[in-house]
Amino acid sequence: MASIDDMKTSFPEIPAEKFRFTNNRSESDEKFKTKQIGYFGDAWNRFRKNKSSIAAAIIIALLILYAIIAPFAGLNNYTRALTDTTYLTYTKLLPKSRLFSWLGWDGCKRVELTDTNYIYYNAIEKETGYDVVHKFYGTDVSDTGKTLYDVKLDSYTANGFIYMTLTQSQYEDIQAWQDQTGKQIIYPAVTLKNVSDANIWYESNAKGAAILKDGELVPAYKTSGNDGNYDSLRIEGDPGKDDINAAKRYRYAIITGDSSAISYKCRIFKYTYFEYRYGFEPLFLFGTNSLGQDIFTRLASGARFSLIFAVCISMINLFLGSIYGAIEGYYGGVADLIMERISDILVEVPFMVVATLFQLHLAKKVGPVWSLLFAFVVTGWIGMASRVRMQFYRFKHHEYVLAARTLGASDRRLMFKHIFPNSLGTLITGCVLVIPGVIFSESSLTYLGIINLDSSTMTSVGTMLANGKDYLATYPHIIFFPALFIALLEVSFNLFGNGLRDAFNPALRGADE
Repeated sequence: MASIDDMKTSFPEIPAEKFRFTNNRSESDEKFKTKQIGYFGDAWNRFRKNKSSIAAAIIIALLILYAIIAPFAGLNNYTRALTDTTYLTYTKLLPKSRLFSWLGWDGCKRVELTDTNYIYYNAIEKETGYDVVHKFYGTDVSDTGKTLYDVKLDSYTANGFIYMTLTQSQYEDIQAWQDQTGKQIIYPAVTLKNVSDANIWYESNAKGAAILKDGELVPAYKTSGNDGNYDSLRIEGDPGKDDINAAKRYRYAIITGDSSAISYKCRIFKYTYFEYRYGFEPLFLFGTNSLGQDIFTRLASGARFSLIFAVCISMINLFLGSIYGAIEGYYGGVADLIMERISDILVEVPFMVVATLFQLHLAKKVGPVWSLLFAFVVTGWIGMASRVRMQFYRFKHHEYVLAARTLGASDRRLMFKHIFPNSLGTLITGCVLVIPGVIFSESSLTYLGIINLDSSTMTSVGTMLANGKDYLATYPHIIFFPALFIALLEVSFNLFGNGLRDAFNPALRGADE
C-alpha cells in the first residue's frame, strides 16, 4: 500500500492537507439492520409510488363496495320496489337528493307547458297541497300563437293520480294509514263535463284533472241535501251504510258489487300512495328508469353481475391459457409450432360473429348468460396463453431451472413449481386488464341488441345503457349514471393495470406490452 508521502509525490497538484487515511473498518462490514423484502413486497413499494394507480385502486374499491352493498342497503324499501309491478306507475323520475337539492338535484325539470298542461298541474297542486310547479319563469308565445309557460316542474308530484280498484281490506288499510299519518291518499273522483254520476265529485278537463274556477275546484257531486256538504253524501251502492259517519268514511270511493264482494274504485294520489306502500317518500338518488325501477339499486345489481361475470371469465381464461401457454413455451419445437398455428386460426375468428351465433342458437338451450360466457371463453384464453408462452421462453433456461432438472425434477414440477411462479407478475396484470375488456364487450353487445340480459331480477351495465339510449334527449339521467359507472371503471382499471405492470416488471415501466 502506498504511503501518504508517495501519494504527495505522485500528485503534487493536490494540497498536502487533502491527504489522510480513511477508516478501514467501514460501515459496510456491519450487519444490515433493514428487513428482507420479498418479490411482492418490492412490487408493492413500487406500486404505491404511482399516485394515479393508487387513486384508480381506490375508485375501483368504491365501485365494488357500491355494487355489493347498495342492493342490500334498502332491502325492505328500494329493493322491495325493484320488481313490484305497482311501481311501474312511477316512471322516469329525475334524480333527487335532499343533501344536494341546493345544487339542482331536486327531481325538478325546467319545461315549457301549454295552457292546458299548466292548468292540469296547478289543479294537482291546488287539490293536494303539494308543490308541483316549483318556480314560474314567465310566458312566451309559440309559432301557432299559443301561450307557453316556462316553469320548473317537480317530476315526483307531477305524476298526479291513478284510478285503482281496491278490495275492502285494502281500502280499510289505506283509511287506517290516512288516519294515523294525516296524509291523504284517496281523493274525490272526477268526471268529464256534462256527465252526471252520484258517486263522482269533481268536474275535470279532458286529461282527468280537476278543473279550477276562480282558484276553486268545481263540484259535480250529488248530496242528500242542497248544501253540497260531504258529511251528507248519499252513496249509491253502499250496502246499508246510510248514516253520516259511514258517508264521511267512504265518501271518496265508487262502491260496486254486493255485500259478499265489495270493490272500491278510488282516485289515488301516487305520491302518498307510494309512501304508504313502501314506507318511505319517493326520493331516488339516481331517479327511475322507463319501467319505474330505481336506477341506484338497479345499477348496483347490474354492476355486481358484470363484475362477477368478468372475473369468472378472467379466471377461466387464466386457467386455460396457463396450461396451453406453459406446454407451448416449455416444450417448444414441433409442439409449439402446431399449437401456435391452432391459436392463429382461432384468433382470426371474429368475436362478434361467435357471440351472435351463440346467442341465436346456443342461448335457446343454455340461456343468454351461459351463451355469452362460452363466446368469451372460445378465443379469450389465447391472449393469456401467449403471455405464458413468452414467460416460459424467458425463464426455462435460467440456472435454477437447470439445477432443478439436474436434481431430477419432473417436467410438471419444473413448469408449475419453478417457472410459472416467476411469471405471475405479468399474468396478474393481464388478468386485471381482461376484466374491463369483458365488461366493455358485454356492454357493446347489449347496446347493439345482439344479446339481452334484462329481466325483473337481473340486468347488466350494458343492458341499462341499451335501455336508456331512447331517452337520451328527454331523460338523460337514465343513461348517464350507467355510462358514468362504466367510464370510471374502464379508466380506473387501465390505470390500475398499468401500475401493476410497472410494479411487477420495472423494465417495462411506461411501456405497453
